[in-house]
Amino acid sequence: MKARFWAILGLALFVATAATAQEATPPEGTAIEWLRIHHHSVGHEWATPIHADSLSNLDLINGFTTLRARTNAGFALPFALSSVDSIDYATTLSDEEEAKDPYRVYQMYVYTANAQRITSRETYVPCYVALNGEDSYASRFVAGQIRGRGNSTWEWYDKKPYRIKLDKKHKMLGMAKAKSWVLLANYRDVTDLMNTFVFELGRWMGLPYTNHTRYVELFVNGDYMGVYQLTEQVQQGESRVAVSDEAGILLALDMDDGPELSPSATDNFWSKDFQLPVVIKYPDDELLTAQRKSEIIAEFAKLEDAIKRKDYEAASQLMDMESMVRYMMIQQLIYNVELSAPRSVFIHKDAGTKWTMGPLWDFDAGYDFDWNDMYHGHDYFGNYRETLFGSNPVKRNSTYVCSRFFTDLFGCKEFVQLYKDTWNHYADSLMSHTWGVMEHYIGHLREGAMTREAQQWPISGKNFETEVAKMKTWLDHRVTYTDNIINAIPLPGEEEVLPAIDSQRLCGTIDVTTAMSWSDGYTQNNVVAVDRQEVMRLMDVAEGQLREERVKIVPLNTDGTEGKNNTKGVFGGWFNGSDNPRQWDGGHVYIEVYEDLFNWNCGVRNDTCYDDEHTVTMQYQYQVGSELRKVNVRVHFTISW
Repeated sequence: MKARFWAILGLALFVATAATAQEATPPEGTAIEWLRIHHHSVGHEWATPIHADSLSNLDLINGFTTLRARTNAGFALPFALSSVDSIDYATTLSDEEEAKDPYRVYQMYVYTANAQRITSRETYVPCYVALNGEDSYASRFVAGQIRGRGNSTWEWYDKKPYRIKLDKKHKMLGMAKAKSWVLLANYRDVTDLMNTFVFELGRWMGLPYTNHTRYVELFVNGDYMGVYQLTEQVQQGESRVAVSDEAGILLALDMDDGPELSPSATDNFWSKDFQLPVVIKYPDDELLTAQRKSEIIAEFAKLEDAIKRKDYEAASQLMDMESMVRYMMIQQLIYNVELSAPRSVFIHKDAGTKWTMGPLWDFDAGYDFDWNDMYHGHDYFGNYRETLFGSNPVKRNSTYVCSRFFTDLFGCKEFVQLYKDTWNHYADSLMSHTWGVMEHYIGHLREGAMTREAQQWPISGKNFETEVAKMKTWLDHRVTYTDNIINAIPLPGEEEVLPAIDSQRLCGTIDVTTAMSWSDGYTQNNVVAVDRQEVMRLMDVAEGQLREERVKIVPLNTDGTEGKNNTKGVFGGWFNGSDNPRQWDGGHVYIEVYEDLFNWNCGVRNDTCYDDEHTVTMQYQYQVGSELRKVNVRVHFTISW
């Protein structure tokens, strides 16, 4: 039973007599369990649920300007009187058996002890968490602790992500009981949907322990903080990554927490074959003995060895290959360049089971995020033709080069076939299903939450509706492009065998000009753009006949001989002051070519090259029959201050 007992109409209420308060008391024999304080902020009315079983838990303080609600545990929550509209009492609030709606935007209120600020990622601050389930899920008012979390998201942006650790396990908006929870700020993601899309896709594709999403509007000590994504902490546990306490293993491949950037940590190591930065997430510090760490290192080395040898039979005995291909497809589709570092890549196993990829985590660096303005920019959804694995992954001809841990298996015919078959099973319905789910979230987010988010965290030139439309368009194009790329991957042993070259022909030269900024150094915004149609015309190759995986691009010396690629690109070259290909330490300018063979990255080493000009030459090479056809591209660089 619920009833409104006390309408607060300005200060007049607080001269009410004791008799008036008595008249507002619930019927005899009815025990109050909850108070719910209705208050307004940022143009909206909110309701904070508080576990308090008596009207005497309410006080007026600070010269009758503040309403203080004391909980049964004695914790006090202050409310500015000017923002309080009314108060309800209730005998119970909604339980988990009532209607559920995972797509709504709920409200969460965090009150720290003595209103302490949350300034650290290491030190927790005691707090109480009030969660309004809005009659869809159980409301909560529970004790816990809160601290900051994240790496770049904590360091770079004003809107901070948080980790909450409750004193006891609780369900949160229908998600399984646990103590640890995460509030993702998603600050640079104007849609707030990038992680959610992947979580929904991952669960649909059957990847185990994929996270859930609940959106909340967060208040901290009464201050509105915007829209947050409430989700599970990736950790070992019965309702999380459910590997056993005794023999379970949960690892993260993560540069930030690995040996290079966290050298003092005792829970990380470099993997034996691929030199991956590995972090042991479980067993945790209390359980991780030196012997257990050595056993885990040896276990992971067995898997690496099988992958390195391209022994599919041995690798499939150690790795759940279905999880591997689904995990990699999602990374490829979203163009999550964090896989290249790597960061936030989880893998787990239990006694007597295989290594399994996941859970999925951290995707706001995907969707073709513009890293040229990583600290301030919110630019996504640019080129949908970039890849993580390329058109022939075993040859690593991709935009971003990932560890061979992810690409060597493409040297196995069985893996490539499984990869293609699995993609084709999901491709036709991928967007209709997953974006169909997203529409439910979008409908609720646009009811007011994203308007208030934009008011709290305005981002110049960006708005929710426009970015959501761009996201869907990019994903539609991306699915089609990924379909073409995956189905064109050659099966090992069945690649085209070309005849021996018996003649070579220089078919022509193309001149391009590009201006570079000395101050931008390695991070030039411009690219070297080459006319694809002109290259094919000079080579006398028709559009349908060009096989990009057979194209080679080499740097040339000024005398016309071939130089070496000393960049990280699939093709490219550093060029010295005399315009000849050389090592980086003698270089002035560079060209790097990744998956896009006709738009080349470029840059300048601005400690050796100043106000200058360079003309360097790259050469396309393509075999037609027994003839090697060549087209030179002369690139004229002007470098200004």
